[in-house]
Amino acid sequence: QVQLVESGGGLVQPGGSLRLSCLASGNIFSINTMGWYRQAPGKQRELVAGITRGGIPNYADSVKGRFTISRDNAKNTVYLQMNSLKPEDTAVYHCNANGAMVDAHIIKSFDSWGQGTQVTVSS
Repeated sequence: QVQLVESGGGLVQPGGSLRLSCLASGNIFSINTMGWYRQAPGKQRELVAGITRGGIPNYADSVKGRFTISRDNAKNTVYLQMNSLKPEDTAVYHCNANGAMVDAHIIKSFDSWGQGTQVTVSS
C-alpha cells in the first residue's frame, strides 16, 4: 500500500497564500507523476496541477500564474504553493501519485489518493 497524507490547508482571505504538502509513504519503488486535484461542493473533481518525476509541471488554466507545483523526490513529497487566492479556489484539495510499489517481493503499479485538505478563501 502507498499512503498519501496532505497538510497545509486552512482559511485564508482573498489575495492570500497557502502552501500544501503531500507526503507519500509505504513500499514505494518509484513515483512517476504527482498531482493536486480539487473538488468544490456540487462540482466534479478537477486537476489543479501535476508534475512529472523529472519536474515538468502542468496547470489548469484557472490557476496558471498563481499556483506553483514542485516536488522533492528524495522525500516523496509534492508541494503546491498557492498565491493570490480567490474565493473560487475554495475546495477540498486532494493529492494523487502513481508509480510502482513492492508487494511481497513483486513490483506492482499503484495509483493512490490522499484524504484531502480543506482550503477556504473568504473574507
